[in-house]
Amino acid sequence: MSGTSADGIDAALVRFDEGSGCTLVQGHTCAWDLATSARLLELGQGAPIESIDELGTLDVHIAECFAEAALQLIRSAGVDAAQIRAIGSHGQTIRHRPDGAAFDGRNRFTMQLGDGNVIAERTGVATVADFRRRDVAAGGQGAPLLPTLHAAMLCSDSEHRAVLNLGGIANLTLLPASCDGVSGAGVRGFDTGPANALMDAWCQRHLGQPFDRDGSFAGRGAVDESLLVRLLGEPWFSHPPPKSTGREQFQLQWLQHHLRGDERPEDVQATLLELTAATVADALLALQPDTMRVLACGGGVHNPVLLRRLAARLPGVSVESTAVHGLDPDHVEAMGFAWLARQTLAGRAGNLPAVTGARGPRTLGVIYPA
Repeated sequence: MSGTSADGIDAALVRFDEGSGCTLVQGHTCAWDLATSARLLELGQGAPIESIDELGTLDVHIAECFAEAALQLIRSAGVDAAQIRAIGSHGQTIRHRPDGAAFDGRNRFTMQLGDGNVIAERTGVATVADFRRRDVAAGGQGAPLLPTLHAAMLCSDSEHRAVLNLGGIANLTLLPASCDGVSGAGVRGFDTGPANALMDAWCQRHLGQPFDRDGSFAGRGAVDESLLVRLLGEPWFSHPPPKSTGREQFQLQWLQHHLRGDERPEDVQATLLELTAATVADALLALQPDTMRVLACGGGVHNPVLLRRLAARLPGVSVESTAVHGLDPDHVEAMGFAWLARQTLAGRAGNLPAVTGARGPRTLGVIYPA
């Protein structure tokens, strides 16, 4: 998969046992070329597609890149492609409007590029793709889709937990001690707001770097409390789940609207980091206040400043990487789409209606035979 940060394609080779468990055999990341990454970020932030030709060409190009990422992983792992049951491909989201298109408020949709036909043809492996649109068609948000994996792999009988994915957007999966790791009963999940997307964009603008390594840029600044209050005033944060969002909403233009213009760049970066910590902590304390452990994954897990601020806002709660529990934080998302592909091939539901708001459980994705 490639997420809202559009910084690379994560591929995970996953082995499933006869029950519900899965094991990461090997992970691999392919960086996007700079031109493609830049265009994907533009589109994700609302830029228009120039033509149908551009849309079609980009759809195929993304699929070719996904196929090459899968082939590189297969070669690196030393396995025969014939041993691979299927490829689960999330694709690249270029627009996510589950609450209605901006122009009329009625046409709900989500769009991921990366033609599954091309992936299946190039790899010779059956491919499952286009996971989100069926859930949206059934009245859901189309996201988040990985709480089923989180429940199967990370539920505990003895404590209330939350799984926090810190990608371009942050999302939480709430795993009460009573939840069912097989059916997902009792599990909730939702987006909380921006994680790395705004920080990355601000860092690119002011440092010419794609992300804030180790949180050092934010660490040099101080939180602008008045700016933080203005950002937290965004009505979306107070909406109850089910809810999801993306770069369409949380982008530099949104941030610019709240700036006075005389702020130091490092202070804005520190404030954006605090915004992520605050919105995650506020949502968790409101909806599962007795959480004992937060298990973090995604790119933000490598930002120690962010993790410290999260811990400071969640006193008494352990904040740790999913690696502590045997799940590589950099490949949990990619593992999740292998998981969803397996669900699709078995004819089982991939969504949790309590999470996405869909009218019921649905088998997700389209199968493209080898």
